[in-house]
Amino acid sequence: MKFGIFYELQLPRPWTADGELTLYQNALDQVELADRLGYDFAWEVEHHFLEEYSHSPAPEVFLSAASQRTKNIRLAHGIMQLTTTHPARCAERIAALDLVSRGRVEFGTGESASSTELEPFGVAYDEKRAIWEEAIRAIVPMFTQEASEHHGKYFDMPLRRVLPKPLQKPHPPLWVACSALDTIEMAGRRGLGALAFQFLSADAAHAWVHAYYNSFVKRQDKLADYQVNPNIALTSYFMCAETDEEARRRADGIPFFQFALRFYGQSATRERPAPGTVNLWDEYEKWKRENPEGLARALSGGLIGSPETLRRKLRRFEGSHIDQVILLNQAGKNTHEHICESLELFAREVMPEFHARIPEQDAWKAKVLNREIELEEIDTAPLRDRYGPNSVQVTPQAAD
Repeated sequence: MKFGIFYELQLPRPWTADGELTLYQNALDQVELADRLGYDFAWEVEHHFLEEYSHSPAPEVFLSAASQRTKNIRLAHGIMQLTTTHPARCAERIAALDLVSRGRVEFGTGESASSTELEPFGVAYDEKRAIWEEAIRAIVPMFTQEASEHHGKYFDMPLRRVLPKPLQKPHPPLWVACSALDTIEMAGRRGLGALAFQFLSADAAHAWVHAYYNSFVKRQDKLADYQVNPNIALTSYFMCAETDEEARRRADGIPFFQFALRFYGQSATRERPAPGTVNLWDEYEKWKRENPEGLARALSGGLIGSPETLRRKLRRFEGSHIDQVILLNQAGKNTHEHICESLELFAREVMPEFHARIPEQDAWKAKVLNREIELEEIDTAPLRDRYGPNSVQVTPQAAD
């Protein structure tokens, strides 16, 4: 099993003059540390206008900076929004990042999750899947052909040589964000790596891994002529400390992440409140005071605990044949010191065991892809909660 680290670049209120500077510099220090410790991937999101939840609108800038401070870690878009950027600009930025990083880019793609993000760019929420599909069809030839043109419903581009070309041939690995669980099956059908930003149990992970690989092997229908990427990565909340109690104490930002995710996902189009009308951190503190049992439940999920606790939980995920676990501990007001200590302890006490068994996972995958192993078709209908069994339940009110 491989391991990544994940960044929304959260910044709860109250904001200070140098808050964003400190946030970015600390995150870059953490990625540099993760590279030295042997982590495999650093994932960076793209979000727009999401106060407190994410201050990361330009992942290509962050990852470019990280590329000059690291040597081995894969630099991963998790994701680039194909709905809010012209395909040629996406292709240019990915290729440029691949060159400055010496071929370490992972091209995670997605649609964006809310009308709050899409509307300012003139994108209709109910058309985002169709725009994403057309963008994939437009971008791939820009990587692989000397010159290309595209004439579609959403993008129209005359014949041009899109430069530069990526170092990785034919192109960096392609992934898609799975913000709805059905998208995991779709990712397999399209031959793309699945970024499952769901905080699932190991039992649910087992079912969705089967759904992904069965779609990949039996029902594949690619959007364009690209190199397939059979991989499924699962994001998990994360904090490692010497004891379970200390890990939970240091992980107060994790329930805030869940609180914000649940709050922002309530409406049909996930429309966010008007700017400045909600103080999410204050609402979270209020929720904590009123819901001590819910807080304890939120901290019991994910990968929060001692090295031994995390080994036990990860062995269950490993048995589900997850390819990668993406660890999220830059959340809320979790401190830089605790994040670094968590990364160090996990890398020293837990990660080597699972890295050692990567060849076994690769051998299993090869047999699945070659149809030497037939996976059971599991009913995923009971396993569709996008928040997970231990997530907070919340209905915050607008600030006065």
